[in-house]
Amino acid sequence: MAVRCAVLDDYQNVALSTADWSVVTGDVDVTVFDTPFPTPDAARAALQPFEIVCLMRERTPFPRAMFAGLPNLKLLITTGAANRAIDLPAAREHGVTVCGTGSYGNPTIGIVFGLILELTRRIGFENARMKAGAPLQATIGDDIEGKTMGILGLGKLGTRVAGIAQAFRMPVIAWSPNLTAEKAQAGGATLVSKEELFARADILSIHVQLSDRSRGMVGAAELGLMKPDALLINTSRGPIVDEAALVAALTGGKLGGAGLDVYDVEPLPVDHPFRRLDTVVTTPHLGYVTKQNYAIYFRDMVEDIRAYLNGMPVRVLGG
Repeated sequence: MAVRCAVLDDYQNVALSTADWSVVTGDVDVTVFDTPFPTPDAARAALQPFEIVCLMRERTPFPRAMFAGLPNLKLLITTGAANRAIDLPAAREHGVTVCGTGSYGNPTIGIVFGLILELTRRIGFENARMKAGAPLQATIGDDIEGKTMGILGLGKLGTRVAGIAQAFRMPVIAWSPNLTAEKAQAGGATLVSKEELFARADILSIHVQLSDRSRGMVGAAELGLMKPDALLINTSRGPIVDEAALVAALTGGKLGGAGLDVYDVEPLPVDHPFRRLDTVVTTPHLGYVTKQNYAIYFRDMVEDIRAYLNGMPVRVLGG
């Protein structure tokens, strides 16, 4: 009997066409789920028969309760080399091997500047108007050259953002809890205090990882320090920003706009205020969604499955 494998949250139905699954299809029966599970209970019920489950990033969390409810699960594969939505100690306790995949470059960087340029130059908005027959422009753009780019978190992604901001001739300032002046300078930025970061930035982009320390790091107090025409960009994780405080700042005219690719709840509920605010540009967590990234994700998923079937798992996470 073939081993049953579930591929979760393949919203675009591309998993089976993006990689060569023929190396495992003789031994594995693959089922693709292309919509999110409405509840954790629904996920556990649907995944009962499966020995292998493949995850697309953090779209379906795997906390301890999920492992406890799936006694047949033996192999869990996540796209990428880390997934904070997986309880790795619980996986080990339940005898589940967790593997990852490679990835391609830093595709999130393109989304950062796409959001910035849409907020400042309204390219997509004017394109939609032209397609609808509008003869003349309705907007007056805002040039980003000379504006101060603030970066919250100057790691790998933040450093890339700093470099591109410099190409736009933007001065760059940065802060994070452990950032030093020397590391900031090496990353193309000037170290400032947290308060100065929010007060001086014309555009502030978030690049810290979600953790207990960073959850809610950007709240009403921080937003209150920002200029009334400043822009906030979040392509990291939704809960880093207090959504209620951000909505209040935007609706109260205390912030110029926001470009958001991540949210507290994903997919973003259809009745969420972010969908209705003209000062907000939203994308449905596109940061890692590229052809190049998917090609590596699904290729490595197949390799992970084959290696597991051969008794020699590769790219095992958490030791």
